[in-house]
Amino acid sequence: MKNISNKFLKQGYLIFDIKLIKELNFIKKKIYKISNEYFNKKNIKIISIPRFFDELHKYIDVEDLNEFRLYIYNNLNRSKNFREIYYKLAENYLSEICGNELCMQNKINLSIQLPKDDSSLLPIHTDVWSGNSPFEVVFWMPLVNCYKTKSMFIMTPEMNNFYFNNIKKFNSAEKIFTHSKKNLKWLNIKYGQGLIFTQNILHGNVVNLEKSTRWSFNCRFKSVFSPYGNKKIGEFFMPIKLKPATIFGINYEEPKIKK
Repeated sequence: MKNISNKFLKQGYLIFDIKLIKELNFIKKKIYKISNEYFNKKNIKIISIPRFFDELHKYIDVEDLNEFRLYIYNNLNRSKNFREIYYKLAENYLSEICGNELCMQNKINLSIQLPKDDSSLLPIHTDVWSGNSPFEVVFWMPLVNCYKTKSMFIMTPEMNNFYFNNIKKFNSAEKIFTHSKKNLKWLNIKYGQGLIFTQNILHGNVVNLEKSTRWSFNCRFKSVFSPYGNKKIGEFFMPIKLKPATIFGINYEEPKIKK
């Protein structure tokens, strides 16, 4: 596990093989079932797994994509055990990187990017600039093979420090991206793999110029006892794993002495 920590510190991210393939496939089948329900209402018959995910763009237009995405997002996040299964897929790695008492984002985000779709872009950014805590990490997981422009990019920690130290010169996301794009790291992540990265480092995506659709989840995790940004525990985050002593501590109340 020491190698995991060293790799994460050096790169700012970690790509790992998911061991719980049965649980991962369960999520994918559930999404397919929900998708089938959505398209049945529109009298559209879809092809079977796994081609459906790569070929979603054959069944839906960009203007209807967000409605479809939210339909799946809401159904999944209402599922009783979805959060717990998602966490379990990366539990060992999150424990090593963040600690063993964790809180997790309330709802897991779903991103779908059709080929040549410019409506789902996240220009180069760091989430801390938007009020997130620098102690958070993101667990990002694709439902299809992601590569080149179908994936996401991230800077090295060294490059990130350069742009942070020269922020007056590169005072917009567009300037930073233009100057750095030849040296950005494009992540190659297959279905069955996960990615954990620090959101402190500049990252983002571009228009998907590949011939197939991208599907990916992302969810933030942090140590329960690390500092919070604008997104607080009990609002944006909920505990996912607590030790018994912490549970007793949270529930402790001083005895009420009558005067």
